[in-house]
Order: sequence, then structure tokens, then C-alpha cells
Amino acid sequence: MKYRESPLIPASRLIEAADIGAKLTRLRTARKLRQLDVAARAGLSRSTAVLIEKGDPGRTVAQILRYLEAVAPGLTMLALLQESDPSLTALEQLEVTQRVRPLSPTELQKLDF
Repeated sequence: MKYRESPLIPASRLIEAADIGAKLTRLRTARKLRQLDVAARAGLSRSTAVLIEKGDPGRTVAQILRYLEAVAPGLTMLALLQESDPSLTALEQLEVTQRVRPLSPTELQKLDF
């Protein structure tokens, strides 16, 4: 019989579980993979993949590691937690907002043909 793990786990550990799920989601997004495809590679159902990415504490360590291996083969859990994957760095660069300022009259004049 299945039961909920959350009442048995301290709040700080639930936050850590959610953080691992968020990091896996971010890594999957950075690598431009669909959740359904990753779940299939890991031999998991899509609903289990959703629970892993939500940080459900009822997921086993084996399921989480299989999911990580399907997203980024060879990447360690430590590297995931440190966010040291190059695809995450590239995603971060894309997300950086850049200030857009209007052109000065001189710059506009240079562009006038």
C-alpha cells in the first residue's frame, strides 16, 4: 500500500527534494529534451517523471538517478547539485536580460542611408 512520505520528512528535507527536482527540470530544459522522451529513456512513466521534477519525496533514489542518466549521461549527482553542466551555463546566458537603450541622435544619423 502506498502512503505519503511528506509528513514523515522534515520541512528542510522537503525543500531539498524540491530543489533537486527543479535542477533536473532546468537541466532537461537546457538540453532541450521533452519530459516524455527522457521518461522513456529512463524506463519510467511520464507521471513518475513529473513527480521527480516536482521533488516528490516518495520517488526512489534509483528512479532519480535513472532520470538524471537519461537527461545527461555520465553527469554525477554532485555536478547536478553544483549546476556545473555547460548546457546550464548556456541557458543562463540566454536568460540574462540586457538593457536596451534608445539610440542617440548621432548613432541614428550614422544609420541613416
